[in-house]
Amino acid sequence: MDTLGLVESRSIAAGVNLADGMVKVAQVELVRAGTICSGRYFICLGGDRQAVQTAVSHAEQSGSALAGSYVISGVSPQVLAVLKKSVQPGTPGALGVVECRTVSAGIAAADAAVKRSGISLLRLVTGQGINGKSYFVFSGDVASVQEAADAAKTALGRHLIESVVIARPDASVVRALTSGVR
Repeated sequence: MDTLGLVESRSIAAGVNLADGMVKVAQVELVRAGTICSGRYFICLGGDRQAVQTAVSHAEQSGSALAGSYVISGVSPQVLAVLKKSVQPGTPGALGVVECRTVSAGIAAADAAVKRSGISLLRLVTGQGINGKSYFVFSGDVASVQEAADAAKTALGRHLIESVVIARPDASVVRALTSGVR
């Protein structure tokens, strides 16, 4: 799987219908689909670029109200790992947190940040329990974290809520952000 397609529907019922249509119109794998806060439905699918583009175009041309749609080619292995929740954080020199208005924009921005700078993506929180928003957490040296945060801001545009870079974060803060306070 080299490409991800992300579609965020403003309606749950329409989202279910879109997911069904998307997997029928192209040879794609449904990676994740389900409700997120604010009554939205999030669809994440993977496959080769042409198939994913066909499926996302189907959703975009459906007439359904979408909160976002993206096609990410050459998706970063770090983004795939964090979506599967298989990341173990170390002790970072700096920590970055970027908060986004939508789930789909957050995943696209995380991919842009990872590709732009030598950071480690630690966590990606997608929509549930946070009113349909998303945020991602990453670490590295201060310069790399700042460069990644800047790349995310550029990628997000109006979908950016807030971005912070924390030099020498306390270990308890890192634990809280990546796996809960222990």
